[in-house]
Amino acid sequence: MSDQVGVFELLVMMAVSSCARDAHGVSVRQAVEASRGRDVSSGALHTTLERLERRGFVASRSGDAPPARGGRPRRYYTLTRAGQVAVRRNYGAVRQLASQVSPKLIR
Repeated sequence: MSDQVGVFELLVMMAVSSCARDAHGVSVRQAVEASRGRDVSSGALHTTLERLERRGFVASRSGDAPPARGGRPRRYYTLTRAGQVAVRRNYGAVRQLASQVSPKLIR
């Protein structure tokens, strides 16, 4: 299985990691939105989280069921070892390529 991921997938995995034990849909979405400076749809986020879980990059568990959610439990996400490797490799590739981009372009 390839550990190559798209930019949005990379952002989601990094957000899962940054949210640590509180990585549920809303907190992950907020972290991605903060990094992108624009809204992220819940559908796009959950589709991406499901795809990353199928690929073995994130794992999920059922958590608390706050009354505000109508008794539905939250899904909490963690980055797996394979996800950590994928983040490291993909981030490194982006960083390496970015170092070759004209400084005028990334100002």
